[in-house]
Amino acid sequence: MPPPPFGLLMQSCSPLARAARHWIAVASAEHARLGRDHRPAGFMQVCHGRGAPLRRLAAGDAVAYYAPSERFGARDRLQAFVSVGTVAAAEPYQADMGGGFLPWRRDVHYADAQEVPIAALMDDLDFTRDRRGWGYKLRFGLFEIGAADMRRIADAMQARLPIADPS
Repeated sequence: MPPPPFGLLMQSCSPLARAARHWIAVASAEHARLGRDHRPAGFMQVCHGRGAPLRRLAAGDAVAYYAPSERFGARDRLQAFVSVGTVAAAEPYQADMGGGFLPWRRDVHYADAQEVPIAALMDDLDFTRDRRGWGYKLRFGLFEIGAADMRRIADAMQARLPIADPS
């Protein structure tokens, strides 16, 4: 059996273990910070509370939140990574936010990190190489990136994540 590709973590020693994946979630900074700072455990919500995208993630996956704006619906162009962490073992669940809104959430172990503008990383990230079309992916609310990009984001945010070096 060949060794796993560089840059990927195995979640356990089981031969059926799935390699950790790396994700960008998109939300306003205000919403991303609410999930990061929630106690006792941080959480993530994507795509206006839909559950299906969260079921694509697994325990041990890394996720970084990109915030195009400071507040939802505002035109204040923040364009920064605001939080980063690893998905917890718990399955997605619904939370009652009142008014009949029951969004799906997934628990995340957020790392201590500094917010960083994406402009500082544009030349170094694989998913932003196409300067004209890179932002199109953001419209999906959650998309997968490579381990090398996640490492670059985590390093820029001065966050310690269990991501193997992609080299």
